[in-house]
Amino acid sequence: MTVQPAAFLRTTLPLDLSRLEELDSGRYHSIWLPDHMVSFWPDSIWTPEFTDLAAASPSPHRHLDGLAVAAAAAVLTENVPLVSAVVDTVRRHPSMLAQTALTIDHLAKGRFILGLGSGESENTLPYGFDFSRPVSRFEEALRVIRLLWDSDGPVDFDGQFYSLRHARLDTEPYAGRAPQIWIGASGPRMLEIAGRHADGWWPAGAWTPEHYAEMLSAVRASADHAGRDPLAITPCFIQVCLIGENEDALAEILRAPLVKAFLLQVSAETLRGFGFEHPMGDGWRGFQDIDPAVLTRERILAFLDKARPEMVLATVPHGTPTQVAKIVKTYVDAGLRVPKILDYGAMAGLRYAEASAANVRAAEDELMRLCGGPS
Repeated sequence: MTVQPAAFLRTTLPLDLSRLEELDSGRYHSIWLPDHMVSFWPDSIWTPEFTDLAAASPSPHRHLDGLAVAAAAAVLTENVPLVSAVVDTVRRHPSMLAQTALTIDHLAKGRFILGLGSGESENTLPYGFDFSRPVSRFEEALRVIRLLWDSDGPVDFDGQFYSLRHARLDTEPYAGRAPQIWIGASGPRMLEIAGRHADGWWPAGAWTPEHYAEMLSAVRASADHAGRDPLAITPCFIQVCLIGENEDALAEILRAPLVKAFLLQVSAETLRGFGFEHPMGDGWRGFQDIDPAVLTRERILAFLDKARPEMVLATVPHGTPTQVAKIVKTYVDAGLRVPKILDYGAMAGLRYAEASAANVRAAEDELMRLCGGPS
C-alpha cells in the first residue's frame, strides 16, 4: 500500500473554495472536511489580548455544515475523493446520513467517503442532544445506514435508539456501489467496531508510533475475526504538529496561548504518561471535557500559567519541515498510509498562519521523499 498525504478543506467562514483546483491535481489522496458546531479554542482567549487572529475573525466558531460544503466541493472537483472528517451520529439521524451520503456521492460521481464518529460533548450537549451511550448509538446508526443502503424495498428496524417502519431509501448508490465508510476511533470498543465495519480508520489521537501501531493492530484483529480483509482498511491519521523555520520560531510559537491551549485536547492520563501533571487537574478527559463557552477567563489564565512548553512538545511532533517529516515517517513505519499533517503552529498568530501552508507542503514533500514516492 502506497503512502499519500491528505488535504484539509476548512469548513469555516470565510470559506475559501479557490484551492480546490490545486487539491484536485493528484497530489493528495483525499480532501478531508471537518464537521463541527464549535471549535476547541475557548472564547475567553479568542480576543486581541491573547491573539491577533481575533482581529481576522471575530469568533473561532464560524462553522458551516461540513456535508453541505462537501456537496459544493463535489461539483467543483473531478478526481480527488472527499471525506467527512468526521460527522457524528448524534446530531443527525442515520436515515438522513444515509440519504445525504448517497446525494453527495452522486454529485461527486462516486468519490465521496462518509467519515463517521461517535461525537463530542461540545458539539452536542449545548444544543440539547442526548449524548448518553454514544458508542452504542454509533454502532446502531451504522446498522441503520447499511440497512437502508442494502435493502431493495421498505424496511423495519427495532433498536435501542432508532425505529424504522416501512422506511425506504430507493435512491440507488452511484454506479451500484455504496460510499465507503471511514471511522474515527480510539477506545477499545470503537476500535473493535471499526474493524468490523470500516473501510478506513483514523484515531482521535495517537501519541506515539507504538500507540498508533497498537490501535491499528486492534482494528485489524477485529476485521480478521469478522472475516474481513484487515489490509483492506485504509489507515489514516490527522497528525497535529508544530512546524517552525528554526528553534527561535518554535520557541515563539510555544509561547502563544492558543498553542498552549492544545493541551486542553489531551487527557490527564495521557499527559501523565509523558511525566507531567495536567494543568486542568487529574480528572481532565481532554477534548471530551472542552466547552469553549464555559471555560472562564480565570480558569484559562490559571491553565496557561501552568502549561509549560515541554508538555506540548511531549505530545506533538515538532521542528522544521524536515524534522517533522522524519517523525511522521515513524508513524508510516507503524502502518500509517494516509497522513494529514496539521500544523498547529498556525495558531501562534497571523504571521505564522501565513507561513503554515508552505511549511506543511515542505513537510509533505520530504515525507514522500522518505517514503520513496514523488515529492
